[in-house]
Amino acid sequence: MSANEDVPYDKTIDNTVTLLKEGYLFIPNRIRQYQSNLFETRLLGEKVICMSGKEAAELFYDSKRFQRHGALPKRIQKTLFGENAIQTMDGEAHHHRKQLFLSLMTEVNQKQLAELVTTEWTNSIRKWENDKEVILFDEAKDILCRVACQWAGVPLKDSEVKERANDFIAMVYAFGAVGPQHWKGRNARRQIEDWMKGIIEDVRDGKLSAKEGSVLYEMAFYDQEDHRHLDSHMAAVELINVIRPIVAIATFITFSALALHEHPSYKEKLQQGNSDDCHFFIQEVRRYYPFGPFLGAKVKNEFVWNQCEFKKGMLVILDVYGTNHDRQLWENPNEFNPKRFKTWNNSLFDLIPQGGGEAATGHRCPGEGITIEVMKASLDFLVNKIEFDVPNQDLSYDLSEMPTLPKSGFMMNNIKRK
Repeated sequence: MSANEDVPYDKTIDNTVTLLKEGYLFIPNRIRQYQSNLFETRLLGEKVICMSGKEAAELFYDSKRFQRHGALPKRIQKTLFGENAIQTMDGEAHHHRKQLFLSLMTEVNQKQLAELVTTEWTNSIRKWENDKEVILFDEAKDILCRVACQWAGVPLKDSEVKERANDFIAMVYAFGAVGPQHWKGRNARRQIEDWMKGIIEDVRDGKLSAKEGSVLYEMAFYDQEDHRHLDSHMAAVELINVIRPIVAIATFITFSALALHEHPSYKEKLQQGNSDDCHFFIQEVRRYYPFGPFLGAKVKNEFVWNQCEFKKGMLVILDVYGTNHDRQLWENPNEFNPKRFKTWNNSLFDLIPQGGGEAATGHRCPGEGITIEVMKASLDFLVNKIEFDVPNQDLSYDLSEMPTLPKSGFMMNNIKRK
């Protein structure tokens, strides 16, 4: 039995396999079953509290109560984030390194990156017009890899783009995978880390020039609190933590295209060029479609919340997907409706596809602005720069897969410049 007698307790011996089978819906299914915004269960042999909703998100991002150190399983560090990276840090050390990331992701840099994306999309049209068919996800990840490296100052040959893009995506899509796909993600991380480490060392040795202020330069010569540079491996890991999330925006772009296809009336509105309509559409894509399923933290100091005892060192998982689909927060949450954002109050804890709270002071993703600007540029391209047909294909996506994607990758044909 749970020590928290008033808190629902899943009596299954261990739910790790069930979580992998149910994916995004593991926590929402039990929140609905228990009619409670939190419950206890066991994952990987340890007792865990799972919780969902706006109040839970506010609690989760209270740095006095939770820490990130020790919360990320090694299998995720060895694929998605890298070992001992910024996502595992707390306190002043985290704040210090977070300022580095924020300094690289200013509004000016966001706009610059979006302009580079627009250029690459436009340059792709001539080739696409001659192709029998185009898989949008594949094209997007290659374009974003090329652009992210160019913007960051990382040298990348045209012949390397596809291989590097595939490695970045393999790291992302190993998140909830087991077996071959998981090991593919691990191998991809080793290859990318070795590549980036070599580049960092070449910059430090003067063999490769890096423009001061560029992502590459700032990572290579970043001073920690003790005024020492990161070792070359950790500098490579954090450089990857800038570029990898940009490549991962390919997933959001693909879901944007799916939303346009499934809701063509919005395409007509977007063609009128209203910036608010574009922003609302993008926010709804980020809310409605699956991206990150959940996040983890460990209890820093023992406390009680909603009659539940949170013991020091206990793992707590916040339901990201479920919060973005919470009926208490969103009217008809399983309907795609960008208009809902006309009256949204810009809360930091209900729309959390890339985490909650303040990016400047907490663990919210510092690249959220980049995501939105790149999505805007890509949406404008799909709506206003080209015409295309969507042939018959399997556009379904499986919520048991983490992350997930339309199975066809969104196929387009008969592409023409407008």
